[in-house]
Amino acid sequence: QVQLVESGGGLVQPGGSLTLSCAASGSIFSIAAMGWYRQAPGKQREVVAGIASGRITNYADSVKGRFIISRDNDKNTVYLQMNSLNVEDTAVYYCNAAVRPTWAGGLQTYWGQGTQVTVSS
Repeated sequence: QVQLVESGGGLVQPGGSLTLSCAASGSIFSIAAMGWYRQAPGKQREVVAGIASGRITNYADSVKGRFIISRDNDKNTVYLQMNSLNVEDTAVYYCNAAVRPTWAGGLQTYWGQGTQVTVSS
C-alpha cells in the first residue's frame, strides 16, 4: 500500500504565494509521474500540473507562468509552488502519483486526502 500525505495549504491573500508538498510512502519501487489536481466547490476535479520521472512538466493554461511543479525523487515528494494567487485558485488540492510497487508490478494510481487552499482578502 502507498500513502500520499499533502501539506502546505491555508489562507492567503490575492497576489500571495503558497507551496504545497506531497510525500509518498509505503511499498514503492518507483514513481513514474506525480501531479496536482484541484476541485473547487460545485466544480469537477481538474488537473493543475504534472511532472514525469524525467522531470518533464505540464501545466493547465490557467496556472502557466504562476505555478511551478517540482519533485525530489530521493524523498518521493512533489511540490507545487503557487505564485500570484487569485480567488479562482481557491479549491481543495489533491496530490496524485503513478506508482510501481515492485520491479515487476504494473503502475497503480494513488491519491492524497487533499489540502484546502483559500485565496481571500
